Amino acid sequence: MSDADRPGPPAGDAYDWYRRGTALLDSGNAAAAAELLSWVVRAEPAAASVRESFARALFDARRFDEAAREFEVLVDLVPDDDYAQFGLGLSLWRLGRFRTSADHLAMASVMRPDRAEYSSALRQVRATLAAREEAGLPPDLQPGEGIA
Repeated sequence: MSDADRPGPPAGDAYDWYRRGTALLDSGNAAAAAELLSWVVRAEPAAASVRESFARALFDARRFDEAAREFEVLVDLVPDDDYAQFGLGLSLWRLGRFRTSADHLAMASVMRPDRAEYSSALRQVRATLAAREEAGLPPDLQPGEGIA
């Protein structure tokens, strides 16, 4: 859907959209949250909390390419944000970009060694890289090769 075909903004202001969007995300309705939060991103493009919520919603809606782009923006805005590094790493993992994923997950793990989910994800990606190397496969997925 192009922006010209998109309906106008929802009722309320950016803060209302943000609250409603995060409530939708928290209740498991990621697709609706992403749609609503996209309006907040347009209104507040430099707000890190908005970008994080939007990226999380995109990830949970399985829109991994878009989530990776949003987490990249968040990493650019706040380079020392461990969760942004983690989210970018997870998104890249789902896209089969294992080498770059490992880099971001390693950064998140170094920033927050107390977060077990960070090191667990890093171990899994590194195991995938090792298995691909052992099998003689390229480190990253190739076009047409998917993650099951």
